[in-house]
Amino acid sequence: MPHTLFCLSSHHTISTPILSLSVTYKTLSTSSHSPHSLLPSFPPSLLHFLPLHSLTLSAMGAAILPDLGTEILIPVCAVIGIAFALFQWLLVSKVKLSAVRDASPNAAAKNGYNDYLIEEEEGINDHNVVVKCAEIQNAISEGATSFLFTEYKYVGIFMVAFAVLIFLFLGSVEGFSTSHQPCTYDKTKTCKPALATAIFSTISFLLGGVTSLISGFLGMKIATYANARTTLEARKGVGKAFITAFRSGAVMGFLLAANGLLVLYIAINLFKIYYGDDWGGLFEAITGYGLGGSSMALFGRVGGGIYTKAADVGADLVGKVERNIPEDDPRNPAVIADNVGDNVGDIAGMGSDLFGSYAESSCAALVVASISSFGLNHEFTAMLYPLIVSSVGILVCLITTLFATDFFEIKAVKEIEPALKKQLVISTVLMTVGVAVVSFIALPTSFTIFNFGVQKDVKNWQLFLCVAVGLWAGLIIGFVTEYYTSNAYSPVQDVADSCRTGAATNVIFGLALGYKSVIIPIFAIAISIFVSFTFAAMYGIAVAALGMLSTIATGLAIDAYGPISDNAGGIAEMAGMSHRIRERTDALDAAGNTTAAIGKGFAIGSAALVSLALFGAFVSRASITTVDVLTPKVFIGLIVGAMLPYWFSAMTMKSVGSAALKMVEEVRRQFNTIPGLMEGTAKPDYATCVKISTDASIKEMIPPGALVMLTPLIVGILFGVETLSGVLAGSLVSGVQIAISASNTGGAWDNAKKYIEAGASEHARSLGPKGSDCHKAAVIGDTIGDPLKDTSGPSLNILIKLMAVESLVFAPFFATHGGLLFKIF
Repeated sequence: MPHTLFCLSSHHTISTPILSLSVTYKTLSTSSHSPHSLLPSFPPSLLHFLPLHSLTLSAMGAAILPDLGTEILIPVCAVIGIAFALFQWLLVSKVKLSAVRDASPNAAAKNGYNDYLIEEEEGINDHNVVVKCAEIQNAISEGATSFLFTEYKYVGIFMVAFAVLIFLFLGSVEGFSTSHQPCTYDKTKTCKPALATAIFSTISFLLGGVTSLISGFLGMKIATYANARTTLEARKGVGKAFITAFRSGAVMGFLLAANGLLVLYIAINLFKIYYGDDWGGLFEAITGYGLGGSSMALFGRVGGGIYTKAADVGADLVGKVERNIPEDDPRNPAVIADNVGDNVGDIAGMGSDLFGSYAESSCAALVVASISSFGLNHEFTAMLYPLIVSSVGILVCLITTLFATDFFEIKAVKEIEPALKKQLVISTVLMTVGVAVVSFIALPTSFTIFNFGVQKDVKNWQLFLCVAVGLWAGLIIGFVTEYYTSNAYSPVQDVADSCRTGAATNVIFGLALGYKSVIIPIFAIAISIFVSFTFAAMYGIAVAALGMLSTIATGLAIDAYGPISDNAGGIAEMAGMSHRIRERTDALDAAGNTTAAIGKGFAIGSAALVSLALFGAFVSRASITTVDVLTPKVFIGLIVGAMLPYWFSAMTMKSVGSAALKMVEEVRRQFNTIPGLMEGTAKPDYATCVKISTDASIKEMIPPGALVMLTPLIVGILFGVETLSGVLAGSLVSGVQIAISASNTGGAWDNAKKYIEAGASEHARSLGPKGSDCHKAAVIGDTIGDPLKDTSGPSLNILIKLMAVESLVFAPFFATHGGLLFKIF
């Protein structure tokens, strides 16, 4: 691929004739002319470059699926996804968060009161338990809602300000002219004015931002609705609790996938009313949708990550290490803030993050397709192939979900993690079949894809392989992540064993594990890039990323299941429920901890592919003929871009540290000044700790966000598109490595601590029990890993995606007015 990038200039001179050729032949192919009769009308010098089969593109077979079928399939699949999410929510709502018993004949079936309850055996008052669970759930829900509304106020101001910036920058490309302009990729045709692109890019940016915020908010509301219900279901058995937590995660997964697809589809159809045949301009304007989704995800991830880790670190350092009280003990003042953090960081942040990845991969594919034969020949079904893949993904994930909730029943703790892993395998296998089917019915047998100035011939089976390689690369990354973060395998057990000699060796082993865990995922990403680029150029990479995200509903269900289970365990502890129930919720949480790491692996892997696809679209849109790292302009961008993830990580890590410092001081103050707090006779001041986390996260999320959003603008305006291309390449290469390493290191430290606490094996029992020196060393490692796995690591994938999509959106402005310093000197 590097060879292709550096040799683009040799093909560039024939790009316009090739593009006009495909359009010319499209109009003539319906007449009596044969392909050979067209040959004399082109200069002999041009025919030297053109194989005959490129002239017969339209005759190579059309898509089987008619345009009307596409217009029905996509919205119907989206509506089915929303309906399924609502049905899963209805099933979860049947678990009543109330102690009032129904005296009707159906009372036994309702809320499972005919099931065996542990409390009844142990003499714990059922009424008091349920009331406590309801109170705790309300406190968590109110805290999470309050934080998100506060965050969204600040983010809303930014959204409006940045929307104005998009309009001004893009509108100024042609001096806010309302006259039609020559098309970027075919100067023989006229396209809509730059002012239209500015207006519609701004609208799509706002649409993407609002959809991203709604996705995160709905996910948080579902999670806080389900956490106490999962706790109550754990009284009946681990299987009941698992189904409740997983169904709740599925609500979030399907709502996000279906809403993202539906809004994008509606936006395309509405924009098409104005743009008409100018599909290049239409899909260039649609890229704002991805920018809006990712920019909101950045603030959601960073703000939520700082919030959750400030509370978590503060609660652990004072409660578990200094005061030797259990995790989620109600005496700990930071415990509510900690549980709130799980929802605003791991649920709302992850939801916005994966929505951003989905939106960007779709937009990258659509932009490249619009200047390929799909767009030039106005083949609507083939053009919307990325959306058709996502539509089939919703149906596949729906079937897959039933395997976890209806077809098989969890009866023992040891079956939880295998059930979640089966979800990944089943969805991947079914999706491979689904993609094969839609590739052969939605695509022509042969077509061309725009490849840096030339049109590359591609077959439909090659595009299927591009999607499939991304899909299976995601599964490989998921399982490698699980191997390095699950305490069922030797890497995490070795980290736990290193705690025998203290926190220092635990940190050393954990860092080594994280660095090593990068190897296989990077090879998987590299192979998928090589295969997909070889088959279908940058479009292949974009659909490979989409393939990795095609099972997003299942991936999010698995990912959201973790924080819901974590909250359920916290509620069980705070409500004073039986230790046997806490063991069940801990088992759910341990499995969820691993699946959360798998979710982060998917997000990072897809971000790498999405960023590369966006990078290719940016290079083409900015009319860059070569990206040569030996030129000073590009090399300085490359080295600065590689530095940015370190700068960003430093800012987010320090933000967590600063917020955690305030939290530790407040928790210590309360333990020292509130009489009877340690004895359990006095209540802590939870609200103050919640306020500390909220204030710190809102304040601290602004500098990292500004770094990411302003860098492409500053570099593009001052140094130009060549230097910016170097910055994008450098940040992609280093950002992926750091993100994988940070996420897996933090996940391994967390599960090493849980391995010691659970004491499920002879080796684990030899390291414990809770409160031992070995356990305290593990807690310190977990505390260091918290900001790595939940703040810096996951946020880095947004950094590399967001900078790429922002550069693509502003590419017309940078190409026209950028590089001011080089123009002056």
